[in-house]
Amino acid sequence: MLMAQQHRLRFSDSVELGALVFPLSGTAFMLISPEEFPEKAENSEFINRIEKFVQVHRNSFLLLQSPVYGRREWEIVSAVQRRFFGSNLKVLPIHSNADIVKAVLTIAEATSKPQVDSIRNRMALARARIIESSPVWELLGSMQLHQPK
Repeated sequence: MLMAQQHRLRFSDSVELGALVFPLSGTAFMLISPEEFPEKAENSEFINRIEKFVQVHRNSFLLLQSPVYGRREWEIVSAVQRRFFGSNLKVLPIHSNADIVKAVLTIAEATSKPQVDSIRNRMALARARIIESSPVWELLGSMQLHQPK
């Protein structure tokens, strides 16, 4: 699907099987399909594979794909989130191949250098506008409890 959208793909032996890396944005994605879900989420091979992925990639996303999320799938998502809580791994439940492509491209674009700078600038501008027009800031100003910069 990525090739059909004219994205160039490179394959490497150094990248974990099922992983996509976007070097310009510094993001990496690992796809786990329904067939790869272990019977128990605590399966050491499954967890070791994710640990290795997280150690290698600082901005990592785990895409857990299942057409339908039942009790078993949500237990796996929960177990992975608990195990990697506080790490740089973000877990995304995904339903279809089209959702995978959309999520990967959206995140990779949003985290690329020019886009990140643009988003930061827009957030700073929005913050400044909110502060300027905030009735709370006006009230604090009238009470002389804040010092505007």
